Amino acid sequence: MKSNRTARPSRSLVKKSAVALGQMVRVLKHPRATGAPPVVALKLRAPAAKEVFVAGSFNGWQVGATPLRLAQGGEWLGELKLKPGRYEYLFIVDGTWLPDPAASEVAPNPFGGWNSVLSVS
Repeated sequence: MKSNRTARPSRSLVKKSAVALGQMVRVLKHPRATGAPPVVALKLRAPAAKEVFVAGSFNGWQVGATPLRLAQGGEWLGELKLKPGRYEYLFIVDGTWLPDPAASEVAPNPFGGWNSVLSVS
């Protein structure tokens, strides 16, 4: 039976992830022209990272399918065009899978951790 429970990771996990990344991740929704799928902007400040990806239910959890690009000041940016729905995701920073500390909703994953949840309307 699948849990409908919405829970947040423990403060220690969020704090540990935020410290490891240097800053927390923010997911923003941007409106698009009528008929076009919404664009979700991803932003992560991780100046020490060599590579950052996002993997989730939107890309079959493929690690290298959705890279973020390095911008000024150690910020990593990316965009996703997503149809309305509920998506689970994680960030992969230099090979380490991390939940989004700024996610307002999380769901347990089969590995004993937490996936971040993004709802697009």
